Amino acid sequence: MKNRSQCPISCSLDILGDKWSLLLIRDLMRLKQCTYSDFLKSGEKIATNILASRLLMLEENGLISKLDHPESKAKVLYTLTKKGIDLLPILIEMQLWVDKYYTVPKEQKEIIKTVKKDKAGFIKAQKKVLSDGIKVEH
Repeated sequence: MKNRSQCPISCSLDILGDKWSLLLIRDLMRLKQCTYSDFLKSGEKIATNILASRLLMLEENGLISKLDHPESKAKVLYTLTKKGIDLLPILIEMQLWVDKYYTVPKEQKEIIKTVKKDKAGFIKAQKKVLSDGIKVEH
């Protein structure tokens, strides 16, 4: 991928700067693995052509990988790679920022409360859970 500039923020936006990529990564962090149809069920209602494009781009950039589906040859499972899992602290910081300035749903408040008690510990534990899933699947 050709970057617009050498600025680290610009380079990260070349990969993650659309409104869908981080939501797909979020879904994989919550569910650990997803099929194409799982992503389509998300509340944000992504269009199929955009979903296919974003999944391909995330895979080409090494943030997600595809696995054979254990129950169907017609389906694949998408999972995060280590590179994708390393985005967890960024998503946590985004949640904390939203909590500070906007209204967060009650179920998200509980997670944010846990994060605020021990952010480093929470991130470490979640990364381990996500990484263990990679070891099992690959």
